[in-house]
Amino acid sequence: MTVRWCVSHMLRKKLPLLQSFLLPVSRHVSHLARHQYDVIVVGGGHAGTEAGAAAARVGAETLLVTQKIHTIGALSCNPSLGGVGKGQLVKEVDALDGLCGRAGDWAGIHFSILNRRKGPAVWGPRAQLDRQRYREFIQSELLSTPRLTVLEGSVEELLITEPNPEEPGHHRVTGIRLANGSHSISARSVVLTTGTFLSGSLFVGQTTSPGGRIGDAPSSAGLSHMLREKLGLRIGRLRTGTPPRIVKDSVDLSLAKLHPPDSHPTPFSFLNSHTRCKPEEQLPCHLTFTTPGVERVVRESLHLNCHIQQDTKGPRYCPSIESRVLRFPGRNHQVWLEPEGVTSDLLYPQGLSMTMPPDMQLRLIREIPPMHRAEIHTPGYGVQYDFVCPTQLSPALQVKSTQGLFLAGQINGTTGYEEAAVQGLWAGVNAARWALSMPTVALSRTESYIGVLIDDLVSRGVTEPYRMFTSRAEFRTHLRPDNADLRLTLKGFEEVGCVSSLRHQETLRVRNSLQDALMALQTLTLSTANWRKKLPGIPISETKSTLMTGIDLLQYSDVTFEMLASAFPESLSPYVKFSQRLKIEAVYKPHCDLNKKEIERIQREENMSLPQDIDYFSLPVSLSQEVREILDRVRPSTLGAATRLEGITPAAVVNLLNYVRITEKNKETHRNQQPQKEREQELCANSASLPQ
Repeated sequence: MTVRWCVSHMLRKKLPLLQSFLLPVSRHVSHLARHQYDVIVVGGGHAGTEAGAAAARVGAETLLVTQKIHTIGALSCNPSLGGVGKGQLVKEVDALDGLCGRAGDWAGIHFSILNRRKGPAVWGPRAQLDRQRYREFIQSELLSTPRLTVLEGSVEELLITEPNPEEPGHHRVTGIRLANGSHSISARSVVLTTGTFLSGSLFVGQTTSPGGRIGDAPSSAGLSHMLREKLGLRIGRLRTGTPPRIVKDSVDLSLAKLHPPDSHPTPFSFLNSHTRCKPEEQLPCHLTFTTPGVERVVRESLHLNCHIQQDTKGPRYCPSIESRVLRFPGRNHQVWLEPEGVTSDLLYPQGLSMTMPPDMQLRLIREIPPMHRAEIHTPGYGVQYDFVCPTQLSPALQVKSTQGLFLAGQINGTTGYEEAAVQGLWAGVNAARWALSMPTVALSRTESYIGVLIDDLVSRGVTEPYRMFTSRAEFRTHLRPDNADLRLTLKGFEEVGCVSSLRHQETLRVRNSLQDALMALQTLTLSTANWRKKLPGIPISETKSTLMTGIDLLQYSDVTFEMLASAFPESLSPYVKFSQRLKIEAVYKPHCDLNKKEIERIQREENMSLPQDIDYFSLPVSLSQEVREILDRVRPSTLGAATRLEGITPAAVVNLLNYVRITEKNKETHRNQQPQKEREQELCANSASLPQ
């Protein structure tokens, strides 16, 4: 771990030189790129970069196509990573050897743990980032990833075969055609990560222009048309926005409340014991509030704001200032003034996303006391874009009706860098496995936030941009940010194939050390009287006379692992560096023990497969017409996915469960009655039907 960090640190110190070398080489290589790949990833945002890197790690020859190489890894909106729910996603991406956690550690300039007043399960690791450093890290990682080629270009259309007569209704993707119309590239699978660029439009005041981000053109209109007309996918439209960027020197930060970073920065990556940014080098953020004058400007400008007047849904949990004023009149809303980088002269006013005309934006900004003389460097703007209704995807994020086509990120109706990153990683993994003739894989919502997010998308769909919260997870005391490596890294190495041997060995070392430490704590069994002798002042009741283990004692809020290690140095001192993790493990042990049986029961029932060719309208069970229509439209892959569909009643779930059990029992009886030769022929036929 230390060697890798040191080598990475030395390389990054020479990053500008590396960039000047790598970017021209990348363009030269991509110009000579071969015309056949295992996986093609379209888009270089957070979903695309994770998808390309993950597919290459699995072993697929991968091509990433992006409009501009120098914008790979750009932070289009807020220069930050993580938060409550989102921080858990970053930790899980890192546990599966993804990029964004290590990039956040490198580029972070303000680290904090949100939600500390609550338990560690819902803590939210977060970092404010230096835009330039983050982009440089991601580009450097991608351009040095084996089996990954980066091509600068725009995709005009997907190459699709007509449905196989033996598999009616199923297309197969075979590659892409670039926008100039003269260059086709073949692939076994394609991952679309178009972000806000799919038929994207930019809005400022009453001005509308095509684009997915300021300064960048939208993706080809032909791509959206093909998804809708050729593949018959249901397409919707969503919107988002971004605040104006403020010149830092024009803001009086003394009028805002200072919010310093954590004194001891907590890294995102399990491979890093520290962050690049030293505590004394971190930059503060500042908090201020809107005023009645802000609401007045919003209302005066509504007739000049075509973006806010439309019915297109925007993000509920990150709304524009116009939406906040209209939904919650008379309130003063929080505005965070956040630095954009160590050398940047700009501030990002989080909470002031807006799409009114630029002159009205300046009026609004100056109604807030610290910004009464502020100057706007870049005005805020809105974006509207197409998305694919995600109930048309499998849990592998593959389009059900098109073999080899995977979707990830905002094209699936999500919002946020972190939500895009986890989808990109998982789509990249499965696209590579599909291309290499391996079965696709899925994550359960009982084992990861990634599983929660994907299951929510493919089972329930979205009516507004989806954002992750810890409240969405049924077992969040188990799905903690501190144990993401133990939950996912070993599986990522042994079953999925996307984790390096270096990370695997490090996780094995950590797991074994934690197990040994917990065993040592468990063997320390003393009476309460003896514990009080060993640790005077510990908060154990005088009347309590039962025996207690070290784990029991560590569950007390005032008892730390360091205290126990000082009393029993021979058995516990080797594990002091894991003190926080051991404390959290001890605190949540009773909860996790209770949850374990429930998780096992849910996994047994949730994993019952529902055949994709099932005719729900002729099922001989009691289901309403509405339920049959929902099941036929969504076609959930498992019983667990069916239970979370809106409109599916508990009675319908019981009937489905009984049907699956009876069907499986009949199949087993039939297999047992078959002659050996017929069973062998059936096994051969099933093997031949696997994707090639």
